[in-house]
Amino acid sequence: MMLCQHCGQKPATTHIKTIVNGQLAEAHLCASCAQKQGCGHLWSDWGGFGSLLGGLLREAPAQEVKRCPGCGASFGEITKTGKIGCAQCYQTFRSQLLPVIQRIHGAARHKGKSPGGWALRVAEPHKQMVAVEETVLEEKKRLLKRAIEDQNFEQAAVLRDQIKEMEQNG
Repeated sequence: MMLCQHCGQKPATTHIKTIVNGQLAEAHLCASCAQKQGCGHLWSDWGGFGSLLGGLLREAPAQEVKRCPGCGASFGEITKTGKIGCAQCYQTFRSQLLPVIQRIHGAARHKGKSPGGWALRVAEPHKQMVAVEETVLEEKKRLLKRAIEDQNFEQAAVLRDQIKEMEQNG
């Protein structure tokens, strides 16, 4: 057990590392000494992963609070807890959640466990599992990959040009 470097009596619970001009300096302080030196409040407000996710989902101030018709959660409550209330929240708060989901996952469309594989989704009204449909661009990218694997370079060149044109035209 390491003792506080300041008072030398209590166990060190706060460990601070700083690098100044390439030199590493470490301080090991007990809770009361850290508090006296102004370091006790650094992580006291941090509530774990939920708070971290909540920080990414910050809600802009609004006059009227929009609530999910399924669970009654507001976007503010979702940002505080870092948890989505129910499946309907995704539709209710789509415009606010989409940029966050894209930032976290790199895409807003779920493609299954292995991208390009057989992803499934639940289809209404009978709630049956059906294959996720590819966009034309995704299909061409999949075909390009297959053409390269098959060493069909003429077809790959044609597909590459088509993909480039589709991406430039939006």
